[in-house]
Formats: sequence, C-alpha cells, structure tokens
Amino acid sequence: MAIIVLCTALGLLLGAAAFGPVPRITWEHKEVHLVHFQEPEVFNYSTLLLSEDKDVLYVGAREVIFALNSLNIAEKQHELFWKVTEDKKTKCADKGKSKQTECLNYIRVLQQLNDTFLYVCGTNAFQPACDHLNLMSFELAGRNEDGKGRCPFDPAQSYTSVMVDGELYSGTSYNFLGSEPIISRNSHQSPLRTEYAIPWLNEPSFVFADVIRADPRDTDGEDDKVYYFFTEVSVEYEFVGKLMIPRIARVCKRDQGGLRTLQKKWTSFLKARLICSTPDKNLIFNTINDVFILKSPSLKEPVIYGVFAPQLNNVRLSAVCAYNMTTVEEVFSKGKYMQSATVEQSHTKWVRYNGEIPKPRPGACINKDSRAANYTSSLNLPDKTLQFVKDHPLMDDSVIPIGDRPRLVKRDVKYTQIVVDRVTALNGSVYDVMFISTDRGALHKAISCENGIHIIEEIQLFPNFEPVHTLLLSSKKGKQYLYAGSNAGVVQAPVAFFDKYSTCVDCVLARDPYCAWKPQESACVEILQESEGERDWIQNIGGDASSCSDKVKENSLQHTFKHGSTAELKCSQKSNLAQVVWKFKDDVLKVESPKYRLLEKALLIFNLSEGDSGVYQCLSEEKVKNKKFSQVLAKHVLELKKVQRITVGPTQPAMQTEGNSDAPKMSTVSPERSTIQTSTTQILPITTSKIVTNPIIPYLTSTISNTEIFSSLPEVPEKTMFLQSNDNCLLC
Repeated sequence: MAIIVLCTALGLLLGAAAFGPVPRITWEHKEVHLVHFQEPEVFNYSTLLLSEDKDVLYVGAREVIFALNSLNIAEKQHELFWKVTEDKKTKCADKGKSKQTECLNYIRVLQQLNDTFLYVCGTNAFQPACDHLNLMSFELAGRNEDGKGRCPFDPAQSYTSVMVDGELYSGTSYNFLGSEPIISRNSHQSPLRTEYAIPWLNEPSFVFADVIRADPRDTDGEDDKVYYFFTEVSVEYEFVGKLMIPRIARVCKRDQGGLRTLQKKWTSFLKARLICSTPDKNLIFNTINDVFILKSPSLKEPVIYGVFAPQLNNVRLSAVCAYNMTTVEEVFSKGKYMQSATVEQSHTKWVRYNGEIPKPRPGACINKDSRAANYTSSLNLPDKTLQFVKDHPLMDDSVIPIGDRPRLVKRDVKYTQIVVDRVTALNGSVYDVMFISTDRGALHKAISCENGIHIIEEIQLFPNFEPVHTLLLSSKKGKQYLYAGSNAGVVQAPVAFFDKYSTCVDCVLARDPYCAWKPQESACVEILQESEGERDWIQNIGGDASSCSDKVKENSLQHTFKHGSTAELKCSQKSNLAQVVWKFKDDVLKVESPKYRLLEKALLIFNLSEGDSGVYQCLSEEKVKNKKFSQVLAKHVLELKKVQRITVGPTQPAMQTEGNSDAPKMSTVSPERSTIQTSTTQILPITTSKIVTNPIIPYLTSTISNTEIFSSLPEVPEKTMFLQSNDNCLLC
C-alpha cells in the first residue's frame, strides 16, 4: 500500500501541471456589483444561517451575532454582543491560550430551533456555552447551557452541526485538548454519542452534516438519516505516516441506543470511504474540504457534491466529485464490513469480514422488516447485533462517484466551499450549476455539459484575497443570491452577471443556464426573473451562437500621426478562451513582424509611415465545437498628419496657420539677426496635438510604460515623449 501511495504522490507532482479548465471570464472585484457587510473591530464572520421566509441572514462572528437583510446585507437589522467575562479570559490564558484571540467567544453554532428562537453556541474562552436567541427581542434567554459536545473548545478546531426536528446533531471535540472526537445528538429525551474508540473516529476533521428524509411514498417504513462528512486518519491502510481518508458516516434519527450494549451510544453508526480519484492519472484526492447535498423536486434522489484535495500540502490541486444517494445506501445496507485482526501479537490490521452477519443487520435502521421480526426499537435489538456494530463500524466497500471519476479537476487552486443549484435551461435541459470558493477569495461558477466541465466565470469576492470560510445559496427563485463569509466580512453576490454581456454572441458564449439573449430589448437577461410568456430568446449551453444576428454598431477611434512615431492601439478582451486577431484593411495583420508588438491589451506599431494609414480592427475569435465565432472589439482609423509650411519674414513673428493652442509660440527674430533680407521657409516643430476621437471608448488609454518597448524607439524630445492622460491617442 505504501508503494501505491508514493506513486500517487509522484503522479501528483508530475501530472498536476496538465489539469483544469480555464474560467472563460475573470471578473475583478471592482468590475462587478457586490454587496459587503463588515463592522469595525469585528472578525471571523464564519457562521451563516439563512432564513428564506423572513429574508434574514444571520451571521455569527467573534463575540457578536448579526441579523442582516438578505436582499441587501448592507442593511443591518439587529446585533447582539456575546462577550467573555474578564475572569474567564484570565483562566483561559492561564492554560496557555492567547488572551487577545483564542480566549474570546467565537460563534460556531447558529441553528433555527423554531419560529421564535435560534439555538446558538460559542467557544466562550475554551468553555463552550449554548443559549436560545429570541428573534423578537434579539436577546439571549440566559440559559447558559454547557456546550461540550455541541460546540468546539478551540475556535481553530473543526466542527459541524445540523438541527433536525428540534434536536442538535453535531460533530466536534468533547474535551479541552481536542483529543476526544464525538458525533452526538443533544436531546433531553435520548442523547446519543459515538464510542470513544479509534475504529469509530480516528482524529477526524468534520466538514458537514445534513439530514436526508425518508421518501414518504416508500412502503418499507425507512427512517430519516443524518449523514456526516469528515477526513480522518486511516486505520485500514498501512503507511509510513498518517494517511488521511475522506469518510461518510450515517446514523438513524429514531436510534435510541442499546439496552445493555451500547447504552446511550449509537447503534446505527456506520462509516465508509469516499472515493475521489483519477485512476488513469494515478491521482487520489484523500482529504475532503466541504460537502453540499443537492435536494431538488426534479431529482429522483439527492446528489452529494464534495470538494477534495490531495494530502500533500505543497500541491495546489482540487477536485469535485458527485455521488448518488443510492450508491451510498447500497454500501451501508448491502456492503461488506471490516474487522481488526492481530498480526504477530502486537500489530493490528484491518481486513474484510467474511463471516456470518447477525440479524437484524448491524447498523440498519428500524424499518418494516425489523418490526415484522418484533424489533420495534434499537432498545430491543439483540446483543449479538449490537456487539457486532460496536466492533465493526467501518465498511469494506467504498462509495464510488458518478461516472467513476471527478466532475472537475483544477490545478493551481485550493477549493474551500461548494454550493450547487439546479437550473432548467430554455430547451428544458437541466444543469447542476456549481459555485465553488477558493482560499484566495475567489468564486468559480461551473457546469457539466456535453463538452465536459465549463467554468463560466471566476469572481473575486474579496479584494484582499481572504479565504472563503462559508458559502450559502438562497433557494428563492427570482431573487437568488450567494453569501460568502470570511475572516474580514460577508459578501452578497447575484447568481449571474447577465448585464455584463452586451451582445448576443457574448451572452450565448457564456454558456450560463441563468442567462439568455432577449432580441426585443437587445439585452442579456436572467431567465429566472423574466416572465415565461414569451420565450423567443436565444440560449445555447453548448456555446453555438449561430442563432445570433447581432448588428453591432462599430465605434471607430480616429487617430492622426506623424512620420516615425509609434501608435498604441488599445483592445480590451475579457474571454480567456478567445484569441485576439488584428486586421489591417480587412487582411489579417502578421503581428510577428518586428514592426509590431502585441501586448495583452494593445497593439504597438513602430516607425509609422504613410503606408500605415488605414483601418485597424481588433477581433475576438472563440472556437466552440469546431465553430469559430468572431466579434469586433475595437476599430481604429490612422491618418498621416499633414504638416503646414509657414513663411517667416525678417522681423515678423512665426505664425501657426493650423494646429492647436497648446503648441509653443515662436518668438520674434532679434535685430542682431535681421540682416537676412530674403524670406525663408521653415517647418515648425510639432508637439502633442489633440486627436480627433469619436467616440471616447473606455478601453483606450494613452501612455506606455514598457521600458523594453521604449528602448527600441527613435529618440524624441523629452517633453514630447508622452501624451496627456486625456489625449487617448498615439505616442509622438
């Protein structure tokens, strides 16, 4: 096994450079409209809870809870400070923790208890506490419950929680040192927890928990189940160090624990390995960072989406894998178990169990078949079944992803969070849109289509590249938003930036299921916000923009130049999948010539002469499924500047017959040099002149700062080297 893992690590290091689709569009923070919320001296906005019916976003930060308008999070409705007493801070600091940071109260649990109360928990200076938050008065009820097992002690420890029918299911650490992990149900009637044993939980890092309700149409009387996702140290594989394994665990909601064996412990706890790998490239993603369970009326069953990474910290590589719930259930209900075996008296090895399996099946929920055998509760399950599940919590079978491979593999990025929306396109096709955040404050929006994974866009959510800790998606159709929490604040973003696409071709090439081109208004619109009465809009998720009949008005920029000068023709192009092509007099310009220099957003033309006069067009060419779609991004017209000849008399000042008022005036010839009797003809030196520009286009600027380019230019007077910032024209 060690050899396999080492080969995998080598595959990661050698093969990582070849992976990952490129986001078609990259939006910088300043380019899109985002709504921010941040309070002075408040940090760690890492716990978010969305109340759809009340249009409220609850935010748990360090020592404060906020209630924000979810339609505009800049509007703060309530705030509640929940601080630690000075005495608790001192006791916490005496145990070796930082009084300024760790010994504060980090809000880690925000769960809807009912219409009146939220259940809230905080780290409380390493003495976790929980309370009820009254939503009417926005005050704590003052219960001050012990939060041990419900909330982590350390704000840096992993945790997860979900409220199911008024009971809190959580995964966290049960002690100060963080050495006793626990999956528990906090209930006044039947509190349950995992065994403190390595086969049950071995240094887990919890990321997510959620409930999957039993289908009411099923006749087998199945129970609701709560699923936990975490990464833990492997017990079944041998390796020189700690080999991490991504896990999915399951418990039944009606579990009551055992009568003699497993008293007040889970009798339904089972766990299995989640596979996320690319066998053909020998890549294994063995840590899980986040999970989202997609539940939709259009789905026959929920789909689990997980964000994974390799264990090696020095490899920036991420993957997204998706799993059907049926596959998960088959592993738990029909799969083989693992058991520990002692080798050479001291070494323990985990192997597949091939012996007889007790009945009822260990770890199964109480259903119709169990009741038919007179097992109506876990309290009357036989000890043989309970002892078996106590000793065999790990399944030998693994959960395989849909398609046996990741949906997405991306290099040079570390994904942190994921949410998924199910969108029906205009043609009736359904797409799962993945929103995946990164550790550098960005968000990737991606879909699976016939050409593979397409990353529609990348949005920089936080200007200071803060890692995204929490990601939420509203489910209200017509006004959907994304909410991202980081250490610095919260950001609200729309699910689509449809108004950024100004042409039909742009709108269609985006391949965004939320967006379609509306010919009547010549605008890209969000289909969820528009009425469904008229649907002659244009949308093609495959990217075929042949249906577009754009008659784009080509705005041209007029330039005049003088012999020997250099022109900088600006052309801004957003699509990372397109190629920029320059045309001169309708022929493709060979920019490889030494006369030209192609920059990222401009074309430089050196040593201009009369032959360079004419029309220059900058085109964007994007290829989709062997079809090429072109758009004119910019049009420049260059004309040679005509120089006027001026007659200067012996005592007359030189007068400029054409030019501009900014040009320096010639002084009168002095008497000492008036002996010249015949008139002479001079060519006046021309300084920077106004360029006729119609209209002014935002992407056209003036000066060049590339020193390498300047080194190849002919010498010119210093005062004529640069244009003024508002001239928007050529270098003279």
